[in-house]
Amino acid sequence: MKEIISTNAAPEAVGAYSQATSDGSLVFTAGQIPLTPDGELLDDAPIEAQTEQALDNLMAVLSQAGAGMEDVLKVTVFLADIDDFDAMNETYAGYFEREPPARSAVQAGALPKGVGVEIEAVASVE
Repeated sequence: MKEIISTNAAPEAVGAYSQATSDGSLVFTAGQIPLTPDGELLDDAPIEAQTEQALDNLMAVLSQAGAGMEDVLKVTVFLADIDDFDAMNETYAGYFEREPPARSAVQAGALPKGVGVEIEAVASVE
């Protein structure tokens, strides 16, 4: 049975989607962008700061679902510019110091609200 995951500790979903959904064993997050829970868009911030905010949002959503970063199985990172990969990766690595999840990173044609990064994840909640 599908459970909708929602928290005020991350930006609210603004459209026909949920912050995350779970079937009780896996949680699937929506893509998290560098938007603070208060609505401040960090689209002009360096990619490191954008990555940090997106990952902080991801952690908040996962926490609401009963999971942590150590439970993440797969991450997909969408970058507006693949040349930002190294800077994004340096910040990202700090969130997954031990046993990092599988990951894909791709350059997207455009990201919501003109941001530089969007990050989604699948985690185990068993």
